[in-house]
Amino acid sequence: MKRLIVIAMLVILATPVITPAQDEEPRPIRPALLVIDVQNKFIPMMDEDEQESSLRMINGAIWLFRRHELPVIRVYHTDPEWGPDPESEEFQFPESVFIQDDDPKIVKNYPSAFVKTELDELLKQRGINTLFLCGLSATGCVLATYHGAMEREYKVFMIEGALLSRDAEQTETIKDICSSVGWQALELLLDGFVK
Repeated sequence: MKRLIVIAMLVILATPVITPAQDEEPRPIRPALLVIDVQNKFIPMMDEDEQESSLRMINGAIWLFRRHELPVIRVYHTDPEWGPDPESEEFQFPESVFIQDDDPKIVKNYPSAFVKTELDELLKQRGINTLFLCGLSATGCVLATYHGAMEREYKVFMIEGALLSRDAEQTETIKDICSSVGWQALELLLDGFVK
């Protein structure tokens, strides 16, 4: 009997927390795509079986965001001691990746693209509230950026099939434990809710 009373009290107390406020209108979705660390230095370190298909999916996501005139933000990693040097070819994205010179560019020295960069400010200036992440490493910088976005109250999703890591099984684990969307869901979302 005590257990039932405790459960009933918890339900009553939790109701205001889990019930959305009646006055709040849902915010419109304002998405952006973050293409993270798809750099010449790091791609060869990723699982070979994932490379070709993941790069195709990354390009597909870039194409889809461009089709809807939505921001594609390219994120680069460098370290003052270990590189890659921002002036080197290994720092660059491969030419086969559909980024453009006028895409906003973030250069980071930490796993999260939010730490000591202008990313959060850029997103706020553009009114972006929803992020879709692709790139590498799913278990490193993409995951750190995912958590950084959550901490800053962005809606954030990883794009299935557009992630790479050193081990394909680890990529699958990340996909399973994080909010992620497949190609069809992403296309439906952007086609149905944007503009």
